[in-house]
Amino acid sequence: MIRSGWLLAAAATMALTTPMAHGAPRTVTPLANDWRFVQADPAGAETPELDDSRWATVSVPHDWAIAGPFDANAKAAGENGFLPSGVAWYRRALSLTPKAGRRYFVEFDGIMERSGVWVNGHHVGYRPMGYVGQRYDITRHLRADGRNMIAVRADTSAAPSSRWYTGSGIYRHVRLIETDDVHIPQGGAFVRTGTLAADRAAVTVGSDVENLTAQDATVRLAIVLRDPNGREVARTTTAPVTVAAGRTALVQGDLTLTDPRRWDIRDPALYRASVQVLTGDNAVRDDETVRFGIREARFDPATGFWLNGRNFKLKGVALHHDGGAVGAAVPLAVWRQRLGALKAQGVNAIRTAHNVPAPEFLDLTDELGLIVMDELFDQWNVAKTPEDYHLFFGDWHKRDTLDMVRRDRNHPSIVLWSAGNEIHDTAYPVQAKAALRSILDIVHATDPTRPVTMALFRPNVTKDYDNGLADMLDVVGQNYRENELIAASRQNPKRSIVGTENALNRSNWLPVRDYAPFSGMFLWTGVDYLGEANRSGWPNIQNPAGLLDRTGRQKIAGMERESWWSERPVVHVVRNADPGAAGPATDGAGGPNQPALPTMIAVATPKPKVALFDDWTPADRSPHDETIEVYSNCARVEALLNGRSLGMLPINADASPRRWRVRYAPGEVRAVCRDAGQGHVADMLRTAGPAAQIDLVADMPSVGSTFDELGYVRARVVDAKGTTVPDAAHRLHFAVEGSGTLVATDNGSSVDHTPFASPDRAALDGMAVALVRGAGRGRLRVTASADGLASGSVTLRTQE
Repeated sequence: MIRSGWLLAAAATMALTTPMAHGAPRTVTPLANDWRFVQADPAGAETPELDDSRWATVSVPHDWAIAGPFDANAKAAGENGFLPSGVAWYRRALSLTPKAGRRYFVEFDGIMERSGVWVNGHHVGYRPMGYVGQRYDITRHLRADGRNMIAVRADTSAAPSSRWYTGSGIYRHVRLIETDDVHIPQGGAFVRTGTLAADRAAVTVGSDVENLTAQDATVRLAIVLRDPNGREVARTTTAPVTVAAGRTALVQGDLTLTDPRRWDIRDPALYRASVQVLTGDNAVRDDETVRFGIREARFDPATGFWLNGRNFKLKGVALHHDGGAVGAAVPLAVWRQRLGALKAQGVNAIRTAHNVPAPEFLDLTDELGLIVMDELFDQWNVAKTPEDYHLFFGDWHKRDTLDMVRRDRNHPSIVLWSAGNEIHDTAYPVQAKAALRSILDIVHATDPTRPVTMALFRPNVTKDYDNGLADMLDVVGQNYRENELIAASRQNPKRSIVGTENALNRSNWLPVRDYAPFSGMFLWTGVDYLGEANRSGWPNIQNPAGLLDRTGRQKIAGMERESWWSERPVVHVVRNADPGAAGPATDGAGGPNQPALPTMIAVATPKPKVALFDDWTPADRSPHDETIEVYSNCARVEALLNGRSLGMLPINADASPRRWRVRYAPGEVRAVCRDAGQGHVADMLRTAGPAAQIDLVADMPSVGSTFDELGYVRARVVDAKGTTVPDAAHRLHFAVEGSGTLVATDNGSSVDHTPFASPDRAALDGMAVALVRGAGRGRLRVTASADGLASGSVTLRTQE
């Protein structure tokens, strides 16, 4: 039985609202604006004297590669979605006069990749990995006159270095941190517990304290805990600890919480621990606030996953880090829309494939109550692409593992670390075990509260279940081949197991559903993503394997999955035009009657064209056979065609869809849940007439003006009665008036090479999306027009 930390935290740095002692707290200043940018590699770009007046001015986060163009001859090829790669420089003037006794750090949440950072011409750091956060002490390089220059080189020219779209540049947030010479280092603060009962939780709050003065320092931590409503519920001051000059020491204190409110997928309650570093004169040298949650998570070999005393399946999806039309520089609003849509269809867990995500992504999973498997690496010593991280693993994996775990260890949503995905080192067991042992030792020492898994790659071929490698893991994970993992569980009943990556087929779900020790599964994938189009080839730019398309719209595969995973009554009706669909449902990726492909090929190539449609508008409007297909978890569902009942069908124990074979007639198809009191749960398809107008709907009535705020405006080409015209492919033109800007447009297509920043976008299946952002308080009006159609418009409020 594996216990994964009962009380965990989500790191968030902020000023204390009620300081417990007088003194200067740390100051955190975002460095978002006024960066100079050039997509080139000019000599002397790191020097303050360089004239960058002709460079572009940009804000960060910034992914320069998403601007395109798409190019069949792109160096990074289909792996990178046929988008560009190369070297780029960023420079920013920093007006800052250093003060004695103060420390100054510049912190980057992510630079893609092989990055170098300079301050006033001095090289302060280099990092090959693009996903790990970086903090550099720039104090000794600052000028006394306050005129400073930060320069950053981001290099994706060694390509392909990834199997999916990575983006390029300073694609995550940047900040300047000012604090004391005696301070909390990066990732130093943590919250955990040893015991948890219904009426109390024993909490340990601790932090590393770094002393960069020339004398020993005696320090204490002043700790205050606040509940989800902001009320103080506990406080303590630790015993003094002496930190030697130039050294770091751990300081921690124990507290007791009474009647703790547990973090759960149904109630993601979050506490805050305010931590101040005090010295002998009671001065506040540094402060940090850590957001945390109280929960008990464990993996049991016999019964699977448990959270707070409840046993349920992890119904997870894997997600890559790109945001579709916005590339790798993803506003939080994009993840809020996507994660909200996934949770609405029954998803309760996320795998961060195959890297740690942006910090704010994990803040969001904490807030939404989504469980997370946080993954560290996609390769160790053996390559998957010629220029990938295998070149750096030996030198950097210890530092990267430590930094990633320290950054993320406080998030209550994380229940499981993954040491790697489909690691090819397993073909060489001695090498693989040594690398895994190195990672395990670091993770367990840094975070003793959570188990570690990895996504094993064909373990029966490399004998992972026989040679001891699999049993080094706290939880045994395997990609695909669910029955192999079940056999491994039966071979050794002490193994806790989880499906780390699984296909969308019904045949993949049923073994997980029906085998109690199976903790759950993570589908490949939750959302269509850019890149990994090397197998499908040009003109494809993405992998379309998601439950949601690139715009965050639910696909038919998502409808079917919702009928299996949702805890509320669900009914979805689609049209199945496959002549063989009248018989029993057969298995397929995202639908019935699809040809079976080998697993590793099937998940990395576009799915075969299928006869499933979210409409009642076939090309042939004459009478012919059609199949109404319904995905529902209701015990009984009735189908109706133009008001005439086609009869009721019971739920199928094998999770297959319910089907009614009919002669096509234009009009309306309805499917209705006939469980007691659930007659309002229904879905409907209508036959569309000629395209007449554009209907615009905003996902939210208002939109903010910061980088992380974005509004979705969805366009549908509809007939005179408002029914979507599924074959409409009009080229829509989006325009924004008022207090806002158009950020991007998209339609989710695998083969549309129009730049995402273009205001013109062809409708796909009659639909397209505009992404907009506010520009101060006011209103913005979005209009969509197209030849031969009445225009549509919608107005949103904008906020500062």
